[in-house]
Amino acid sequence: MIFLASFWDLVVESAPWLLAGYLLAGIIKQVLPDRWIKGQLAQPGAGSVVKAAFIGAPLPLCSCGVIPAALGIRKAGASKGATSSFLVATPETGVDSISFSYAVLGPIFALCRPIGAILSAIVAGLLVNTMDREDESAEVETDTGHCCSSTQQNEEEMPPLGERFVNAITYGYGSMIADTAKWLAIGLGAAALITVLVPQSFFLQWGDGLMAMIVMVIVGLPMYICATASTPVAAGFLFAGISPGAALVFMLTGPATNIATMGVIREQMGTRSLIAYLIGVIGAAIACGLLLNELYEWFGWPLQLSAMVHGESWPWWRHGLAVLLSVLVLRVFIQPLFTQRGRLAESA
Repeated sequence: MIFLASFWDLVVESAPWLLAGYLLAGIIKQVLPDRWIKGQLAQPGAGSVVKAAFIGAPLPLCSCGVIPAALGIRKAGASKGATSSFLVATPETGVDSISFSYAVLGPIFALCRPIGAILSAIVAGLLVNTMDREDESAEVETDTGHCCSSTQQNEEEMPPLGERFVNAITYGYGSMIADTAKWLAIGLGAAALITVLVPQSFFLQWGDGLMAMIVMVIVGLPMYICATASTPVAAGFLFAGISPGAALVFMLTGPATNIATMGVIREQMGTRSLIAYLIGVIGAAIACGLLLNELYEWFGWPLQLSAMVHGESWPWWRHGLAVLLSVLVLRVFIQPLFTQRGRLAESA
């Protein structure tokens, strides 16, 4: 019963921010065409690495969705460094996870998270370019020419504003929720479970310095979790006693270093790129975590775990939005059952 109350408090607190974030994600999807993103990253060098970080940071893609997108920009001629930078920045943060971070963790984390994601993406991308140099001039020229001609051939008029808004809603509350529903549910459940079951002393034994961050790297390294879902898990860790810097390390490494992403990097770009990628992501995340701990101690900032503190008397509209979010998430799991039943009925 305590678990259910804690879980629902977290859903109620996060629902307005998640719903707003999903809508904004859909709007961004309609504003930034895929071919434009690929065109910006088709030049090798440090410039494309930085561009990839800033383009990927706000994009509404999770750990699973970023893989085909990254392969697409790689095939379009992006350098290994730019592809790696995109693979780091995109799942580590996004408009939906930033708004969710603000709701659950407060404004400091909502600001530090995208900054840390961009920095770790740039470091990883530059390190990949340095450790695994490649002769891409011919490839980039060929692929860029193909991309440009393809863009000219497929250039279409933008749909009317009303249609784009409908498409944004459909994408944000359809495809985006479908991509993140499973891990969002797991993240919310894990956060509530950590809050209820894990004693504070368990994480306090690791201290609040480098060792605690290494533990978070080990916890987050194999996980297949998106930025949005990692937020309540990090909040649960904070509530259980870890330092803000260690929580930030988990939120930066978890979405960017899962097994699937590492496998794709090794297959498509080689072992040296994978090693450089991991060194860049983990090293930059720990550096950001240590800096965040220093800032908290220096300025005396308090932790703001609004959703993880005990239940409040929420207004009715917050419960209504929580119900709406729950319905949208449950639809992802229930709809395939009806589709499968309809197919069985037709075949019979």
